[in-house]
Amino acid sequence: MKLEDILCGMDYEITSGSDGVDINEIQYDSRKVKSGDVFICIKGYKTDGHNYIDNAFKNGASVIIYSESIESLPECTTIKVEDGRKTLAKASSNYYGNPSSRMKIIGITGTNGKTTSTFMIKSILESAGYKVGLVGTIANYIGNKKLHSERTTPESLELQRLFKEMVDEKVEYCVMEASSHSLYLNRVYSVEFCEAIFTNLTRDHLDFHKTFENYYQAKLILFKNTLNSIINIDDKYGARVYKDAIGNKVTYAIEKPADVKADNINMHSRGVEFDVTYKSEKKHINLNIPGKYNVLNALGSIGACINEGIKLDVVKSGLEKLKAVPGRCELVTDGYNLGYEVIVDYAHTPDGLENILKSVREFTNGKLIAVFGCGGDRDNTKRPIMGKIGTDLSDFAVITSDNPRTEDPMEIIDEVVSGIEKQDYIVIENRREAIKKAMEIAKEGDVIVIAGKGHEDYQILKDRTIHFDEREIVADIIKQLAIGN
Repeated sequence: MKLEDILCGMDYEITSGSDGVDINEIQYDSRKVKSGDVFICIKGYKTDGHNYIDNAFKNGASVIIYSESIESLPECTTIKVEDGRKTLAKASSNYYGNPSSRMKIIGITGTNGKTTSTFMIKSILESAGYKVGLVGTIANYIGNKKLHSERTTPESLELQRLFKEMVDEKVEYCVMEASSHSLYLNRVYSVEFCEAIFTNLTRDHLDFHKTFENYYQAKLILFKNTLNSIINIDDKYGARVYKDAIGNKVTYAIEKPADVKADNINMHSRGVEFDVTYKSEKKHINLNIPGKYNVLNALGSIGACINEGIKLDVVKSGLEKLKAVPGRCELVTDGYNLGYEVIVDYAHTPDGLENILKSVREFTNGKLIAVFGCGGDRDNTKRPIMGKIGTDLSDFAVITSDNPRTEDPMEIIDEVVSGIEKQDYIVIENRREAIKKAMEIAKEGDVIVIAGKGHEDYQILKDRTIHFDEREIVADIIKQLAIGN
């Protein structure tokens, strides 16, 4: 492929060589460069691609694309651009034949609810007869084929490659999580969205964005580049998004008047039922996923699909076919006769923890027991906040380790405990033992919520990553307790 074709639609300066050269592949990691590749310098979290230009050239790069002032460049074609990340995104799209323009893409952003919403929309679209791709935190999907996911939203090169695979396999819709990181870092730059959903905005990722306003502005990027916005106006930032977004806007809510509205909500441990109203049409929905906040996730999904011309009968069928979303208010004791329930949830933010505990409280007949901690190498200011929320909203809490990463687990726990004002809690650093303790003390009618890791099947420690699947652990503890160990 010609370099000029890859750079089509972009402004650039040829500082050496010619844009008429043939190139092999695009790379932004110098270690992956092979003969004839183009190396695009981008700034990462901890390093800068400009520092690896010589390595890329030694590995065979025939083209270097850069954006910073460089004293000495290798003897090959060199191109200067204004923004390396935007160049990587657009060049990747061009290289793979602009695949996002050959599918309809629905993007979802917000602090919480993105993953559940993607699964809901995928189920609805499949019920309408479409082949659907999914890009998200748990995994990526091409139809029913599951692919490993490294991060919520891949880097633009990998994202465009995935889109190309979807197009090759006749995918008609792709529904994807658009994280604040991906929006700010231009991973989804040049992606054409047909619908954009705003779920909510609460405290998270301030270790990266530094201020809440920066976090909001990162999320807003999606709504300044999409003509159809679906907005949760029950969230306090929804009104601001509504004002700042462009194009057609559809609102959804439980509490406030909205275009897509839910009422007559009835929650239980196996799911939630509600009536949805859109214009003059009303349907009764029976979700298999518990939690009032999942009603909001369903409403946003309904709004996007209605916008795409899908009838409410089909929407209802698609939502009711979805049995569960891994690690999202997931009941892991289904099939066991314990007398109490255990729910695993990914809630790892103050708002996420508050949502899951308040929702579960509404169908808990006995005591609500919370097991949670906070991850290491992340925003530490939320730790005491989560400590207070977790203990205030539960009857008993077990404070434990999450993914400590490079930090000392007990130092993280101490910061969580510093926000606690009640006495109804204990500290057990070992997460498996913490879960076991909660199950030992649970009685008839109680519900245990294990929060923080959800779908994850690993735990990240200082020196290694270990296998840690809470569904497996709960099942194993049930067997142990049954024999009296």
